[in-house]
Amino acid sequence: MNLAEIEHALREQGLSPRGAFHPAAADGVPCLAADTPARSLVLAGNAGPQMWTAFAAARAGSDMTLDQWSERVLTGLAARLGARAVFPFARPYLPFQRWAQRAEACHPSPLGLLIHPDYGLWHGYRGALLFAGTIALPPPERRASPCAGCADRPCLRACPADAFAGGAYDVPACVRHLAAAPDGACMQRGCLARHACPVGRDYRYAPEQARFHMQAFFNDHRFSTPD
Repeated sequence: MNLAEIEHALREQGLSPRGAFHPAAADGVPCLAADTPARSLVLAGNAGPQMWTAFAAARAGSDMTLDQWSERVLTGLAARLGARAVFPFARPYLPFQRWAQRAEACHPSPLGLLIHPDYGLWHGYRGALLFAGTIALPPPERRASPCAGCADRPCLRACPADAFAGGAYDVPACVRHLAAAPDGACMQRGCLARHACPVGRDYRYAPEQARFHMQAFFNDHRFSTPD
């Protein structure tokens, strides 16, 4: 099994290959089994419309969640490829952001999300495939963060709830705003702070996908956020 074959298998399912690396002890990558360490990790996620198209078709007429679809697709791929699938939404939580920075040219942004030089803030990670063998990998791509040359930082000023004004993401403020304006721009178009970033505009989520993600976020946090 080589990297090109793994990436092709991911793309066939609507997922985007999001880089790969050979884990070290400090990376916190779990074993495939009790005594079988992972020697190669391949990240899978989204960058562009392909994942949403595949997911929307699979969930038509059902209430399937994106996490359920991701688990079904990647667990099936892992069985075919002789790998183990792990997920960012499963407990105990795994350090996917650290892995992403090992695997490709991603950097922390002022919003706390990882920014990519091409995709901007419009991308994500749905899981990772762990392999026992050492897969030949190209050198990791290293590019500077787009935020390093952005003096204006419009992302920090665009949020109508001022959820980033304190230097960290104020989730309760965001949720309260969504509850007060369920038909507003944030819920219908997606996070306005994200939209304010000039990087990766060609990869912005379509309105249907943006509404789906915002509604899922709101549903996950609405009952755990104080009034």
